[in-house]
Amino acid sequence: MASFYHEDIVFEDPAFGQLHGERAGNMWRMLCESQRGKDFQMTFSDISYKNEAGHAHWEADYTFSQTGRKIHNVIDARFTFRDGKIFSHVDTFNLHKWARQALGFQGLLLGGTGFFRKKLHEKTNKLLDKYEATLIEKSQ
Repeated sequence: MASFYHEDIVFEDPAFGQLHGERAGNMWRMLCESQRGKDFQMTFSDISYKNEAGHAHWEADYTFSQTGRKIHNVIDARFTFRDGKIFSHVDTFNLHKWARQALGFQGLLLGGTGFFRKKLHEKTNKLLDKYEATLIEKSQ
């Protein structure tokens, strides 16, 4: 996914919030590396493109590593394009439903709250910070 992104990409989803530029690409790199050799599966459909805008539907099935619970996440993606690359990418999914699957009863209670969303953004972005630090270390 990262290879299709414009250098000025703006990505947004319920789990990470808004990411810009190389950080958005690194999010995909991190997610793909974390799923290597695991039970991750993805299907996609309803791909359309017209007048520099596009849409896709995709579904991800995997085991949430922190709890060992199975996840089936249904995502709709919207894109805009510039210079032949994805310039904006917005993924939408039901965060409350995801939290229920990932965390069980705790996710059912808290998954629909702004507090949960904020904490999730903090956690996912901290993981991305650590991942990016390893990329810097590897490049030195």
